[in-house]
Order: sequence, then C-alpha cells, then structure tokens
Amino acid sequence: MATVSIPTLPLANRIHQRTVLVASADRNFRQRLSETLTGLRWQVREADGGAQAWAEAEVTPLEAVIVDSWLPDLDLAEFLGDFRINYPEVDLVTASGSSAQESPRGPYRQELLYALRRSQDNDTAIWNAAPALNKTSLSADPTQGNLWSTASIPSQAPPAFPPQSVLPDVIYSHAGLPLIIPAEAELPAISGPQAAFERLPEIIGYAPCMLEISRRVRLVAQRSTPVLIEGPTGSGKELVAEALHRLSARSRNPFVAINCAAIPEALLEAELFGHTRGAFTGAVQGRIGRIEAADGGTLFLDEIGEMPLALQSKLLRFVECGELQRVGDNEKVKVDVRIVAATHQALAQQTQDGGFRADLYYRLAVFLIRTPSLAEHTDDLPLLVNHFLAQMGRAAPIKRVDPSALAKLAAHDWPGNVRELEHVLERAAILAGEEAVITAREIDFGLTVN
Repeated sequence: MATVSIPTLPLANRIHQRTVLVASADRNFRQRLSETLTGLRWQVREADGGAQAWAEAEVTPLEAVIVDSWLPDLDLAEFLGDFRINYPEVDLVTASGSSAQESPRGPYRQELLYALRRSQDNDTAIWNAAPALNKTSLSADPTQGNLWSTASIPSQAPPAFPPQSVLPDVIYSHAGLPLIIPAEAELPAISGPQAAFERLPEIIGYAPCMLEISRRVRLVAQRSTPVLIEGPTGSGKELVAEALHRLSARSRNPFVAINCAAIPEALLEAELFGHTRGAFTGAVQGRIGRIEAADGGTLFLDEIGEMPLALQSKLLRFVECGELQRVGDNEKVKVDVRIVAATHQALAQQTQDGGFRADLYYRLAVFLIRTPSLAEHTDDLPLLVNHFLAQMGRAAPIKRVDPSALAKLAAHDWPGNVRELEHVLERAAILAGEEAVITAREIDFGLTVN
C-alpha cells in the first residue's frame, strides 16, 4: 500500500475552521475518521444515518460530507442525489474516495482522501496479509509494504489470498498490533474474504455463515422488529444483540441485558417488571425492572427458553401492548423497548412439546438470526486467535502461538465454541509465563469452563 503524504495547503486555508460531516452507522469508523480530521484542523460533526445527516446539514454550515458505503435508514444512491441537489456547494465524498453524483472537487479534497485512507488503514475490523515477511517484521509499521487492505476496496470483492503453503509467514494486523501466525502450521486453508467490507466489527470471521450474520443484522437493525438469535452456547449471541443495538436508531439509549437462566424463578418477575415497596418479603424499597430501565433502547433476553411458563404469559402481554405492571402495583406503565431474545435451545420444537408458549415464540421470532458453532467455521480460527491475543495484549505483553499450538487448536472439536477458545487462549497465556510464544504444551482443554 503506497504511503500517502499529507497535502500542503495555503496558510489561509489552514487557519480557516472548516466543518465536515461524517455519516456512518459504524461508530468505530466515525471515530477513526474524526481523529484524523481533527488533527488536520477540521471541526467534525457525526451522523449515524442519513436522517441525522440531513438534520445536521440543515443547522451546520458544511464544507464537506463523507458518507459511508451503506446507510441504515436511507437508500444511499437517493441520499447522495438529493443531497447534491440541495447542497451543491458541499464537497460530497463517499467512503470509497470517489465524488458523489458528479460532485465538484472542493479545495480540501486531498485532505479528505488522506483522512479516509488513514481511517481505512487503521480499521480494526479488517485483517491484512503480507507475503514473505519474517519474524523481524513484528516491530515494523503494519501499514507499510505490500499489504492487501480489504477495507480499501469497497466497490468490489478483495483479491483472494494466496494458498498458505506459499506464505512463509502471514501477519494479521489487528488493533494496531501485528501478530504473526507461521504458515507451516497444519491449519485449514484460509480462503479470501467475500465482500469483506460488509462484515461488522463485532462479528469475527469471513466464513459465509458469519458474513450472513452481518448481512441480517444490517437488514433489521434500524427496525423495531423483534429478533430471536439462536445458536449454541458460547457462539457470540450477545455480541450479535449488541451489534443490532449499535446500528439501530436506539443506540443512544440503554442496552439492557438479562440472563433468564441465571436468576431464580421467584425473583425473575420482579427483576423484569420491577416492584413496589413491601411487594414481597425483603422489598424494603421499590425499584424499576430491567424492562423499564431499557425504555427507548434495547432489551436483550438471554436464554429466553429458560423462562418459566407462568412468566412467559406476562411477558407476552407486554410484547402485545407495551404496558407492564410492577409487582405489587396496580398502575400500568407504558414502555418503548426493542426486544432481542436469544437461546441455545430449539424453541420451535419446545413449542410443540409444551415447554414454551407458541404465541410468545411467534412474537419473538419475527426475524431469526443463527450463530454457528465454531466447528462450522474453523477457517476463521486464525483470525479469532489473533483477536483474543490482541485483547489480552492490552493488559500484558502480547504473545503469539507457534505451529504446534495452532495444530492442536485446529484439531480440537470446540464443544464450548468461541467462548471456549477465548478461555483456552487466556489459560495458555498464563501458563506461558514470561515466554512470548505459546506452544502446544500450554494448550489445555481439560479445565475449560463453558
């Protein structure tokens, strides 16, 4: 990837306080771009969708607008066309770096393109591969050299990666940390990511089943449609729920999660709906429930299949009318929440067996998202390993895994899925002590807590 130099502008232009609007549903992308633009003396306004971008443009004089390659609430092509008509003097640039609807080039276009390239180079939601780099490259700048950046090719599928056998080393750049995975490890071949720019940062993996999750989240995020997430334990259902909330219009409001299996049945109703003072023994003061705490935001009901039948009927009434009653209170409270539920069970089968109310199931499962087991996308194992090692590297010296450790990880069947992988790597890092390399000796599956 070629190095981009910061363009030199006349002094008068550098002194002038310019304002740019960054419109993207991806908060991480907005933050990266804002940091670079602020360093170039831009005043940055942000919008998480097309509607908010319109509102910002109406009240803020703008020199430029950078629009992501996808908007959650408006058709991108229509937005660009209408914006061009209404604000012809504003330099309108898409995330690919091209002008929108024959937009005239503004005097600051070079700075905008530089900031855009920098934000894409530092994108922690992508991974880069560099052929023929040795272990001394760990201290090198991962943005220099012959790197393929999937985020910098938003208009087409990125090039396929060469087979692992021709790469002496593959370096993955994650969170600014270059991590090395030796290619001689006996791992499944890594295929080139398909439409990688569509992957959400929370969804780690480029297997088709993982990209399908990102696609479904983007499709439904801006609606208030109830979503049911089904998948085995440890497969990342709560991460999907958080992504749904982050991309929704409710993202500025609370995301409240409750594990229906972790709270005793006698207390679950009060935890959900709240209670008044003296409603039951030990209720020395009243409190609102988790549903009411999520007003205006998203309520995540984890392990909904464990909810008692008697409580399912009360939840059903709330889902139908949006009203609840605190335990011990006769007053009804109107609450606006978007419900996202998750389960590792086959709820459709449970409705036939009488273990779950069919009417509640059909109201929760308006839109289904399935999280796969790790065994279904083992090609993503190297990326997941790097992701967790990078996370651990924020609090301790970063470690890497050697070929024997990778081979042992690849041979495991992962009954605990991604959560088990995280625990195994954390344990291995501890067992490795001061050593910088994790070997097969430190990979221990016997004590994993799922």
